[in-house]
Amino acid sequence: MSRNRDRAPQRTSRPTALDEARNELFGHIHRCGVMKASPDQQQEWMRDTVEFLKERHSALTEREMKELETIGLRFCSPVISNAAEVETATAEAHDGAEQEQEPAAA
Repeated sequence: MSRNRDRAPQRTSRPTALDEARNELFGHIHRCGVMKASPDQQQEWMRDTVEFLKERHSALTEREMKELETIGLRFCSPVISNAAEVETATAEAHDGAEQEQEPAAA
């Protein structure tokens, strides 16, 4: 006798409509390069894109669409927004250290 006989059959987990729309939004963000845009441009782009997603995923509620917009805007504003400045400062510090380590001409 099998113990598995009493268990309910496992269902395959399919992504929800919100999951699919979110994944599609993240893909659009990466492809369009909106992360490099100004905050005003990001908000305008996000409104347009969420409208597009609303047409594609008609099962989503207004609350879910608002959540999608919020998630997208957060995704466009990474925690370390000054990465270019950090890279520049690191490179300058590294160049300065190399100049100090060069042997003196004899």
